[in-house]
Amino acid sequence: MGFFMKIDRMIGILSVLLQQDRVTAPQLAEKFEVSRRTINRDIEDLCKAGIPVVTMQGMNGGISIMEGYKIDRTLLTSSEMQAILAGLRSLDSVSGTKRYEQLMEKLTAGTERPSAEDQPVLIDLASWYKDSLSTKIGLIHTAIERCQVISFRYFSSKGETVRYVEPYHILYQWSDWYVWGWCRERMDFRLFKLNRMDGVACTKEPFWKRLDSRPDLSAGRIFPANFWVKVRFAPECKWRLIEEYGKGSFSETEDGTLLFSGGFTNKENLISWILAFGDKAELLEPVQLREELGRIGEAIRLTYGKDNRKN
Repeated sequence: MGFFMKIDRMIGILSVLLQQDRVTAPQLAEKFEVSRRTINRDIEDLCKAGIPVVTMQGMNGGISIMEGYKIDRTLLTSSEMQAILAGLRSLDSVSGTKRYEQLMEKLTAGTERPSAEDQPVLIDLASWYKDSLSTKIGLIHTAIERCQVISFRYFSSKGETVRYVEPYHILYQWSDWYVWGWCRERMDFRLFKLNRMDGVACTKEPFWKRLDSRPDLSAGRIFPANFWVKVRFAPECKWRLIEEYGKGSFSETEDGTLLFSGGFTNKENLISWILAFGDKAELLEPVQLREELGRIGEAIRLTYGKDNRKN
């Protein structure tokens, strides 16, 4: 998990520099159990991040933060410290380690740290796939840092495919984890859900970063409305429509039924969604999908008919 270790180490170095007037690179290397070259890279990254780190050569030299830039931790209010700790705990939920718990101890050294019970916001980013998720995130992040192609088997409504992808970003979006990268099969940038990726591996094959690799997460790009539908729902479905699409997605009629209208990216997701409501939903438009849904309903009736039960 190189990504998490690097963040942990850099914030640890910053914590040391904030608490000591001066420290040497060998001391930092020994403390964090890495090479001096790694420490020098971390110091460069801290400088790039806007932290004015000063390096002085000679017998009394060392590494320090520019005088006058020292941060007094008392400037952080209790609410601000709770927000920081909530974010660190959320990272621990997917790292598979206690690295951020240890980082919290460094940030709150000498002060009373709020307990988990006192936290107003609790965040768990791991989902049901924590064990496999942590491994995937670590492997993909290492490939991103080294600019190396990853391979995996991907599962979608169109079937199973083997993909070779140049990874650029790991994203947590829409309550799920994704990797954004250049798909060599589609010859375009694509978003892949980590839970649908199996056998993720780094091929060690290097790639050159493309000029415009920023993820375009606009709804029109990721979820184009290929099907515009109208559906009538029973009144008891209101809570679910509000949860999934918002109160403005439907209107109430005089008899209490709900008229929903919205766009769907593909037919399979639309049909699965409507079927999940059972007899509480009726697809009104488009007509051709209504007819197809009727045929699916008839097939279900035949499958579960009394005469078709298997002993």
